[in-house]
Amino acid sequence: MKNRTPTLHAALLCAALLSASAAHAQHPALQKAGDLQYVCGGIGIDESTAMRAAMKDYPLSLLFATKSGDYLAKIHVVVADGKGQEVAQFQAQGPVCLLRLEAGRYTVKASAEGGKSIDQSVEVAPAGAPGKTLDYRF
Repeated sequence: MKNRTPTLHAALLCAALLSASAAHAQHPALQKAGDLQYVCGGIGIDESTAMRAAMKDYPLSLLFATKSGDYLAKIHVVVADGKGQEVAQFQAQGPVCLLRLEAGRYTVKASAEGGKSIDQSVEVAPAGAPGKTLDYRF
């Protein structure tokens, strides 16, 4: 009987490397708009799972969907501070956006194709506090 241990080890190593590559590919790149850092994604089950798992690492999360629950992308987002000054604007390329914002009060306006807009206000807590989620249903 031949010893299959080296073959098994090689197969396991290849599987681990492929899994690591796939996991890395599931996270969209961090973007910048003004002083705001954000990441949007969540298209496909793997990316959606990865984005939802990362929500705990960001002070503010945005979710975009239809009223029936279908995810939406290509949402125009404008973030304004408590004084009404625009902090950033960007196009959400996925149904989940994770935002890195300083603690404070913000208004986030999301506009879907067809012109419907929804404004929501939120108080972002200091670093280390649980993050907030704004749910937009169009």
